[in-house]
Parts: sequence; structure tokens; C-alpha cells
Amino acid sequence: MQSKENMLTCTEEVRVRFNETDPLGIVWHGHYIVYFEDGREAFGRQHGLTYLDIQNAGYVTPIVKSTCEHFLPLKYGETFKIVTTFINSVSAKLIYQYELFNQEGKLVCSGETIQVFLDNDGNLCLYNPEFFQTWKDKMGLS
Repeated sequence: MQSKENMLTCTEEVRVRFNETDPLGIVWHGHYIVYFEDGREAFGRQHGLTYLDIQNAGYVTPIVKSTCEHFLPLKYGETFKIVTTFINSVSAKLIYQYELFNQEGKLVCSGETIQVFLDNDGNLCLYNPEFFQTWKDKMGLS
């Protein structure tokens, strides 16, 4: 279990675009996974762990698991907040949890993604890559 004082989070505000809605005017369920990616990218920019940083270090991080629970709909034109939290693990993984809140601050959706590290040859990393461990140390997550 991770303590609150060493949790890293990022909050990003997003507006629902017309092309993300179905004929009923609500966000199609598949777009929530895209919103999770928006949260990961914002997290990476804020905390110095972007996909380009990972790629430049010689790794890729495919998603091996994703979950998404829907509670309330989002509609075209609404703004909402994506709160992305990095979950520290001793394993060589990137675990992110997401909470999406509507304009009224109500929880719309929550979920989680798990990514693993592959080197340039496609080999699964069983231990934290050096650059990632250095990042964790810098963030106080060791």
C-alpha cells in the first residue's frame, strides 16, 4: 500500500469534443480509454516521465491491462477533470489510476492501466530499467 505523502498525481482539464459523442450526445464508452491516455501524457509532462523520455532511454511501455468503470455520462461541450495517480510498485511496471470528474465535481469514471517495459528487442524487463529507477529515486518513490 502506498502512503499519501509519496503519491504523484496530475490533474488535467479536458473539454468533450463533438466527435467523441454518440447519437445521444453522450461520450461513447471507448473514448474513456483515450482520456486515460490524455491523463498519462499530462502526468508525464508534469513529472518528467514522457513517452519520449522512455523511448529515448531505449524502451517502450505497452499496456497489458486496463479497467474502466462508468458512473455518470459526459456530454458534448462539458469540461471535466482527469486526475491521474501513479501507483508505486517494486515491479518493473507503470501503474496509473484515473478518476474523471464532471463540472459539478461528481465522479464520472474511474479506472487503471498497467504497462510493462520492453527493450528495443522486445524483451520484457523483469527489473526496473536504470533510467526509471533514477526517476523513482528523484521522485522519492524508492
